[in-house]
Amino acid sequence: MKTYYKNKNARLYQCDNLELLNSLPDNYIDLIYCDILYNTGKKFKYYDDNLGTSEEAIEWYKPRLIEMKRVLKDSGLIYIHCDWRLHPYIRIELDKLFNINNFRNEIIWEYNSAPRKKKDFGKRHDIILRYSKTNEYYFNDQSQYIREPYSPTAPRGYEKERYYNPLGKIVGDVWKINMLGQNDKTERTGYDTQKPKKLLERIVDSSSNKEDIVADFFMGSGTTGEVAIEL
Repeated sequence: MKTYYKNKNARLYQCDNLELLNSLPDNYIDLIYCDILYNTGKKFKYYDDNLGTSEEAIEWYKPRLIEMKRVLKDSGLIYIHCDWRLHPYIRIELDKLFNINNFRNEIIWEYNSAPRKKKDFGKRHDIILRYSKTNEYYFNDQSQYIREPYSPTAPRGYEKERYYNPLGKIVGDVWKINMLGQNDKTERTGYDTQKPKKLLERIVDSSSNKEDIVADFFMGSGTTGEVAIEL
């Protein structure tokens, strides 16, 4: 296992994530977010997204999910980001592992693009499964509101909601956040499946606090770590 980067706020390891997980102590991490391999069968520039059949993929994931639960604090939360290919299988494993009573949310990330299909509706969302280890999990109450300015021309019902809730509109479990454009010069790193910082900011801000340990065992372009440090 190679420590690729290390300072007082962050550590970056280059290794099999199961090897890293096995090296960590129990009840150590406050927040886990993983944008996992979707098993698309595609070979991307930096990784091969092929774990075999759905059954083979889940067998590969099982020991990693078990270890993620072990290293997560009792007050911690885990977010597993996937799509339709593995979502049903991952959901069943997480229900068994964390207990269905600790299922918190199935978050739909709705984005702005999808390949055109002649006979299908456009696939324009991913799924983020959110679980706790116990009922005593951390949640930042202030992060559950959308603080964007309200338009003076908004419908009356929208104005009424603003009147009764001065912090803003309560965030639901459908998040409309645009994907990064291919020519985005502010965030793009050249990683094929990079996720926008706005998505990670909502997760990290709502589910961890200053000095907490945030981990991403499928690091991708490094957005989780960047957002955690900035916050």
